[in-house]
Amino acid sequence: MKEFPTTSLIKHLNYPLNKSLTRARLPGVNHYSSNSSKTPGWSEWSGVFTKFVPVGVCLVAVMQWRSFRKRNQDRVATEWEVKCYCMLPLRTVSRCWGWIADIKLPEVFRPYVYGLYINMFQVNLSEAYNDDLKSYPSLADFFSRAIKEDVRVIDKHSCLVSPCDGTVLNLGPVNTEQIEQVKGITYSLQSFFGDNTWSRKDNSNDYKTSLLHAGNDSPNLYQCVIYLAPGDYHRFHSPTDWKPTHRRHFHGELLSVSPKIAKWIPGLFSINERSVYLGNWKYGFFSYTAVGATNVGTIKVYFDKGLQTNCSRKNPKCRDICFGNSINLKKGDVIGEFRMGSTIVLVFQAPPGFRFKVTPGMKVKMGQGLGSVCDEKFVDRIKSANNNFISNAN
Repeated sequence: MKEFPTTSLIKHLNYPLNKSLTRARLPGVNHYSSNSSKTPGWSEWSGVFTKFVPVGVCLVAVMQWRSFRKRNQDRVATEWEVKCYCMLPLRTVSRCWGWIADIKLPEVFRPYVYGLYINMFQVNLSEAYNDDLKSYPSLADFFSRAIKEDVRVIDKHSCLVSPCDGTVLNLGPVNTEQIEQVKGITYSLQSFFGDNTWSRKDNSNDYKTSLLHAGNDSPNLYQCVIYLAPGDYHRFHSPTDWKPTHRRHFHGELLSVSPKIAKWIPGLFSINERSVYLGNWKYGFFSYTAVGATNVGTIKVYFDKGLQTNCSRKNPKCRDICFGNSINLKKGDVIGEFRMGSTIVLVFQAPPGFRFKVTPGMKVKMGQGLGSVCDEKFVDRIKSANNNFISNAN
């Protein structure tokens, strides 16, 4: 009896026998193959853990921190809590935000993206010099938009005016070497300004005295802190006629500078990245500091082209530049811009008759009178319907 030509038949039908046998599976039977891959081990899962676990830990930490803050509104952060907060990748987040804010958006999407921001932060678009949302290529350009000249009036009767729109966090005399950040929370002058290398009169035993200009009838230091919220006008101006002679840039942290955080973290402004401009005005020493914060993509100062903020940690802790006598700023001159909300800190020398016209917690507009010396005419400022400030002399 002849054998059935199985091989010839299969070849004739061109049937993939080996593949069909390999793929064939019987129900209820476990199949193993010498070529099958091994069960995934730790080496294959380690990449997932190293990439996503830190993100999850940071997210949980932030959620726990927010929950804890709600229960402890008036409590000051401990040194350990400040260190933990500084360990969060806020600089990386801020650099990413700066990159996103600089992306040019298609014109068709601009009104929707900017409209969402306007509604979220109550932006007053009627003040903008250009109210056509399609004309702003990126979010950063929209943040730093110019405003109409007639919506801000510079108070000519005050020696010191507000350099920006914002909320006054704190103000008052500096009676010791400690500055009051908010009520009950302080930081030192030396930690904020660094070593006094710009003044010939440097007495390390009395840092405050080393800042004062000799031969002046203004023996007192004063300070004022103004917080710019995300919805505020983001450009900052000169608050008086003065001459900046030095700049010191500190590459610090980028913690939030919101009023709630300022009440919680002592020394916040001396921890964060900041650009300090030191000089003089008619009453002596004058300083103007732009403080960086979380999600502030860039701080730009128009007369200081070499300033680079929100950079990597490879830069030195601080960097000094001397301007000499080449820069003269007039009251109301635009100085620079934030690419998101932040803080301006003024520390200055003034005579005993200096008085502030505003109080902590008050909303102020750029050009509004902050303070004057008693021999100056006091001016009340009333906001009109078209957002102007009307000056009424007493």
